[in-house]
Amino acid sequence: MAEIQTNGRAYESLLEKVLSMNILSSDYFKELYGLKTYHEVIDEIYNQVNHVEPWMGGNCRGPSTAYCLLYKFFTMKLTVKQMHGLLKHTDSPYIRAVGFLYLRYVADPKTLWTWYEPYIKDDEEFSPGSNGRMTTMGVYVRDLLLGLYYFDTLFPRIPVPVMRQITSHLEKMNLPTKPSGSTGDMTRGSEDTARRPPSVKASLSVSFGQRAPHRASTRGSSPVRRPPPSGYDRNGGDELQQRDSINKEKSAVTVNSNLAKLKDLYGDASSHKGDEGFGTRRDSSSEEVIKLGGSSWR
Repeated sequence: MAEIQTNGRAYESLLEKVLSMNILSSDYFKELYGLKTYHEVIDEIYNQVNHVEPWMGGNCRGPSTAYCLLYKFFTMKLTVKQMHGLLKHTDSPYIRAVGFLYLRYVADPKTLWTWYEPYIKDDEEFSPGSNGRMTTMGVYVRDLLLGLYYFDTLFPRIPVPVMRQITSHLEKMNLPTKPSGSTGDMTRGSEDTARRPPSVKASLSVSFGQRAPHRASTRGSSPVRRPPPSGYDRNGGDELQQRDSINKEKSAVTVNSNLAKLKDLYGDASSHKGDEGFGTRRDSSSEEVIKLGGSSWR
């Protein structure tokens, strides 16, 4: 059987790293090891999937069932015949949606229009997100083609020449060439999708050694580069200067005291003039030092 013409990337690198690692470490995905056939995965989608966002909503904070099953399909390397079976499936729109997602991640961008074109005006209704907002399969497929962001994650980028061809085809069909928003906001941080809360993103970035995508609000909570209070700097600087001046004064007093003691002991060198005076001072100084040393010095 012919395999789908792919973009050449390994399936491990198709999703964003944080999402991929969460899928691989999830208990649900480990349970999917027991599914050996394409039809078993389809049955699991039919029974378990009720939205196709990448992350679960509410307080679950983990990869969605749909994306775990999508990743399972990645590992199976679907054939052309199997893909047509997904896209034309009549039991559940979510089976079809997972098929379209598979193509968006795996297929060669040059082949995407050929795959999607028969479904561009498909009128089957369903809710891609967990918020229950309804759309048609045709609108969903167009948004997959036109959008780079998908419910707070990223799709592989479609080359500009290929994207121009896609928009040209849509214009000829009198269809919009901008995303409708059925797959979430067009930028990171959509408020109406079941995204990861900032605290979860921050913890993921620490756990996996990579900053989790993307909301500017998480930057302010980062422990890195947090500036100290401005008042602390000013007061601290004044105290430091005052401490230095006190130390200098103490040091000057100590030096002057030591000089006075040396003058008392050896005399004032400034009072001696000429070589003769210097010699006399040198002799008396030596004699004084010998006297201080005691009888053992003699």
